[in-house]
Parts: sequence; C-alpha cells; structure tokens
Amino acid sequence: MLTQLASWYKNRFADPNLSVLFLLLTGAFFTVYFFGSILAPLFVALILAYMLEWPVNYLMRFKLNRTASTFVVMTIFISLAVFAFIGILPTVFKQGASLTRDLPNMFNQAQQYLVTLPSQYPDMIDTMTITLVVENIRSYILDSGGFLLSHSFTSLLNIAALIVYAILVPLMMVFMLKDKHQLILSVKKFLPDNIKLVEQVWIEMNGQIMNYIRGKVIEILIVGVATYFVFFFMDLRYSALLAVLVGLSVLIPYIGAAAVTVPVAVVALFQWGLSPDFVYLMIAYGIVQALDGNLIVPLLFSEAVNLHPVIIIIAVLVFGGLWGFWGVFFAIPLATLVKAVLNAWPTKEQLAQADANLELKNEVSAK
Repeated sequence: MLTQLASWYKNRFADPNLSVLFLLLTGAFFTVYFFGSILAPLFVALILAYMLEWPVNYLMRFKLNRTASTFVVMTIFISLAVFAFIGILPTVFKQGASLTRDLPNMFNQAQQYLVTLPSQYPDMIDTMTITLVVENIRSYILDSGGFLLSHSFTSLLNIAALIVYAILVPLMMVFMLKDKHQLILSVKKFLPDNIKLVEQVWIEMNGQIMNYIRGKVIEILIVGVATYFVFFFMDLRYSALLAVLVGLSVLIPYIGAAAVTVPVAVVALFQWGLSPDFVYLMIAYGIVQALDGNLIVPLLFSEAVNLHPVIIIIAVLVFGGLWGFWGVFFAIPLATLVKAVLNAWPTKEQLAQADANLELKNEVSAK
C-alpha cells in the first residue's frame, strides 16, 4: 500500500511546480476554513480591492498615476457606500420591520383559508392534514422570530466591531490598491521559485473572474432597478425590500431566482388575492426574469465563465456545505479556480513525456 502511494506521489508530484501548486491550494483552503472568521476584514478588503482594480487601471490610461487613480476610485466607492447606507438601507430595514409586524396577520389569513379547504375538497383534503400544516407553519414562524430576535441582540453587541471594520477595511483597500506592486513583490519573496503552474492558474482564473464580477455588478443593478420600478408602479408592498432581494438573488445561480420568487408571490397574494393585479404582477416579474436569463446574462457572460449548469449547481451545493452563505456567494469563482487548476494540471501523457525527457537528460549527463 505504501509502495503504491509512493509511486502515485512520484508520478503526480515529481514536478516541483505541481508540488508548489498543491501546497499553496491546500494552505489557502485550511487558512480560510479555520481562520476565516478571524481574518474576515482582510478577506473583505482583498476582495473589494480586487473588484476595484479594474477602474483603477482604467483611470491610469488617462495619464493618472496609481495613487491619484486609487484616490478617485476610493472616493467614489465610499460615496456610493454612504449613499446606500443612508438612502437605501433605512428604507429596506423599515419595510423589513413592517413585513415582520404583518406576518401574524398574514398567518391568520392563511389559516382561515386553509380551514375552509376540507369543506371545499372533502375527497382530497382532511381536517387533520390542515391542522398539521398550520401547526408546522406556526412553529416555523415562532422559531424564525426567536432566531431573528437573538440575532438582533447579537448584532447590537457587534456594533463596535462593525465600526472598527468600517475603518479598517477601506484603509486596507487604499494600501492594497496604491501599493499593489510592492505588496506582490513582498509576497513573492516568500514563495519558492517553482511557481510556473501557479502563475498559469492565476492568469486563466483572473481574466474569467474579473469579467464575472464586473458582469454580476451590472446585472444586480439592472435587475434590481427594473424590478423595483415594476413593484413600485404596481404599488406592491415592501417594493424596495423585495427588489433588493431579487437583485441580490442573481448571485446564486438558478437557485436564487427560484427562491426569491416565493416571497414575491406570497406578498402579492396576500395583498391582492387571486385577482388580475396578482396575475399582472407575476407576468411582469416573469418578463424581468426572462429578460435577465435570455438577454442580460448572455450579453454580460458570453465569455466570462464557461461552466456547465450542472457544474455550477454542484459548486453551489459543495461550497455552500463547506462555508454556508459565503460558499454559495463565491461558488462560481471557486468553481472557476478548480477548473483552472484542472486545466493546468498535466495529463498522464504529459507526465510520461516529462519522465522520458528527465531520463534522457540523466543518460546524457551520465555519458
């Protein structure tokens, strides 16, 4: 057994570039898995700085140096963040609180409707089934309310930490953007010389992920704004809250769009019932989703990420199981990383050719 393992290791990791790539990926995985919560501000700053690298490079085309470009981009970024916190989030939180207050009334209406079903369809539904459904819904609402209440107290206790993060993250972003090249050179000093495959993986992954992030930001804005106008025009309750949820749902491929449709349909159903207004809203919402899937996504991501839908769903399940929400959030970039590694990993034929070349080189040197 040990001989087979040693032979497998020799065949697969004889190339030092492979060993370095494997060790770096393993180290990165365990760092995120075990120290993710501690290093969260660093990771957030790194991701945001990576996202803002494109506008910094764009401004540098106009003869601005890197420091000036960083200052302009960070000023715009912080201004947009402040606008979101002051102009958008209060409305969203207010509507969320209003929805929470209205949930008991919605539950009572649903209960009254469900109780009438056994008399309307006696051959299909019995009273015991309705009672079990009502009790399950009540238990779910109570559990969700307790979770939200405890989470609210926890959030209040973490306000000081959030304030510190609000200062540290932008500060780290400024230095990461301004001193990018110096930081990269400093990191390379600690890396071994055999990083050819690491660079190959990074080049392939960097282009795809940058296009993916840029496209997702544009898609969130288009879908969120279009959905908000539809909801606002039709006077749907909690329009800002639901529009934000619909906009952010595009971050979770396939599953997000299906999941966010449920609260939209439920709110519309309780507001209008099975009326023409409900039908019109769902048709308009369906048109927005259809345009997103058949027009916006092909235009934005035609060359960004070449992954099969089954692979994307598997990535969502696997990385979501490992890292929860953030695993789902970064499922496609992580799947792109795995794809880049597999593309860079040498095949059996390439390994055999490398072994043959090494043996030939040894024979020549021996002579």
